[in-house]
Amino acid sequence: MLRKLVIFAVILAVIGAAAFWLITMPASVPASALAPYAPNLENGARMFHAGGCASCHATPKQEDKTRLGGGLALKSPFGTFFTPNISPDGKDGIGNWSEADFLTAMWKGTSPDGSHYYPAFPYTSYQRMKMEDVRDLFAYLKTLPPVEGKPRDHDLPFYLKIRRLLGGWKFLYLNGRQFQPDPAKSAEENRGAYLVNGPGHCAECHSPRNPLGGVIVSERFAGGPDPEGGDGWIPNITPAGIGDYSQRDIERILETGEMPNGDSVGGPMAAVVSEISKLSNEDRAAIAAYLKSLPPVKGPKRP
Repeated sequence: MLRKLVIFAVILAVIGAAAFWLITMPASVPASALAPYAPNLENGARMFHAGGCASCHATPKQEDKTRLGGGLALKSPFGTFFTPNISPDGKDGIGNWSEADFLTAMWKGTSPDGSHYYPAFPYTSYQRMKMEDVRDLFAYLKTLPPVEGKPRDHDLPFYLKIRRLLGGWKFLYLNGRQFQPDPAKSAEENRGAYLVNGPGHCAECHSPRNPLGGVIVSERFAGGPDPEGGDGWIPNITPAGIGDYSQRDIERILETGEMPNGDSVGGPMAAVVSEISKLSNEDRAAIAAYLKSLPPVKGPKRP
């Protein structure tokens, strides 16, 4: 009897290990999935600014925001992450990446060497982006100046350094679905929805998260504690938080950083506004229209 129980336990362990291995396997986009394409650099720049790429990846303490050497510290409840070099430097940046490598990173959260990226890189939002937009962004990044040097390693507890475990997190929170327009919304609102939920990745900061670091879907865009800790609080950007703002008020915030009460946005949002301000008036209006169309969500209470 004992022998049968041992054999059964071993079989279960083997099945469990195989299931874990399959579930946590890094996914990729094959080069064969990319048809010949002439990139649109103007659209690539638009995606660059919509995503606020410079606000995270520009080398700190220097004025040129096109020098994307990385190194910005992103504090979180799980440790401190340091943004990578995404300049076209062949050694330290992404200069030797293929288009398939870049799409794989953006859509699947997998590096060219086949390891999982941490979700501090918001690929859960970037997976919504159209292939053409991702390819245009990659082409635009290649036009920027190469920057030598790699940022320091992430400062994380030892158990989070086992990147294979991130495959389990992706199994829960990375579904691979691209953005689909809502036929009940206007073309302007759908454009705004795409910019906000895809390249803009607004929900990544403006939503509370569960203990595993996943966005709480029922409170999406409802704000919450600043992941960097302290007394900081990320604002609710549903009508429950900005209901008194007109669409024009929101457009003005995105263009100038000026709030309706005469104050100005600060902290990381100021850097985001410096990028969003480079979008067209139409794109900022679309973002504002989409935010006004959201259902009001109360979200967590501020202490």
